[in-house]
Amino acid sequence: MTSAEPRVRRRRVTLSKPAADVLTYLVLIGSALLTLGPFALSFMTALKSPQQFASEPALNLPNPVTFENFRTLFGGDYGFVSPIAVTAQVVAVVLVGQLVFSIMAAYAFAKLRFAGRDVLFWVYLATLMIPQVVIVIPLYTMMVQTGLRNTFWALVLPFMFGSPYAVFLLREHFRGIPDDLIDAARIDGAGDWRILWQIVAPLSRGIVSTLAIITVVSHWNNFMWPLIITTGRDWQVITVATANLQSQYNANWTLVTAATTVAMAPLLVLFAVFQRTIVSSISLTGFK
Repeated sequence: MTSAEPRVRRRRVTLSKPAADVLTYLVLIGSALLTLGPFALSFMTALKSPQQFASEPALNLPNPVTFENFRTLFGGDYGFVSPIAVTAQVVAVVLVGQLVFSIMAAYAFAKLRFAGRDVLFWVYLATLMIPQVVIVIPLYTMMVQTGLRNTFWALVLPFMFGSPYAVFLLREHFRGIPDDLIDAARIDGAGDWRILWQIVAPLSRGIVSTLAIITVVSHWNNFMWPLIITTGRDWQVITVATANLQSQYNANWTLVTAATTVAMAPLLVLFAVFQRTIVSSISLTGFK
């Protein structure tokens, strides 16, 4: 560029702080409406009668508010108590198994020295890249051949012995615990079991709580495996029961939304009780 050519000066467009704050809040409010809108619509529909839902716009408030859908859900031909009880049992067993076995495996990979430790860990971690649908048929065949199809153990056994994600998460945290602390415990006569459950585990309450929340949410919402491995109502979980409602009561969407509201309620309670842990886990693990 020669001196004769005009120079174009670019002016940076900046917003004042009040305008930037208003824009930020507008974006946050819009995001909140998009996120919470479906839940609010589901709850509103659950409180409507089928007649009002069919004759009025979906965004209209319930008038009058009715709990008949919930009474039908729990007291009608389709009992919804059993799926909730089965799901709670499955989540409880899987949670205990995941925590116990994942903690033990992560401690072994982080603090114990044995031949092939790192190779074994990375091979195990590589299974995270395998889609779940790939192992469904072999896993289903195993359950059928062992006579566990349509049983409680078929729902929990594939998930209760830890997971690559859980082991990786805990291993990375355990590696941050100073070896000097563990060596001092060994000098005092503590073995690996005592070190794990009396020193390492108590120092890892935050990460263990995060893993527990992730496990509860993921297995409460688990759908594909329970749908494949169970038939009938005996071991039906809440997600499968809700899906069956959509086909059994195809036109009664107020009953379906009542079921989805019931399915969401325990997770909302979980968030209300452990909201600080959940928020901290987002920055810790990137969990969404």
